[in-house]
Amino acid sequence: MSKTPPEETLRDGNLKASIWRNESEKGPYWSVTFAKTFRDHEGNYKDAQSFTGTDMLRLAELARDSYARTNELRRDYLRGRDPDHRPSTEFEREATRERARNRPRPR
Repeated sequence: MSKTPPEETLRDGNLKASIWRNESEKGPYWSVTFAKTFRDHEGNYKDAQSFTGTDMLRLAELARDSYARTNELRRDYLRGRDPDHRPSTEFEREATRERARNRPRPR
């Protein structure tokens, strides 16, 4: 059984927003899940869906970026642009990293 990867993943440090493409009778729609990546005591990477107070501003910015990106994906689909194209180009990944680097950090 193969697990379908997210269409795109936006990151800010150890926080991530995974954008998933779903199919319905009316066509595709996109949903987002949020996670915090950490290493367990054995060194394995795990995801948690629990966030601390200091994560909240960064999480809010990821939500804002995810909202904008899902709207772009929906617009591209409605305009007839290659709906099966995976948009995660190196340029787009670097733009996401740049936004994360320039984002103010909570104190």
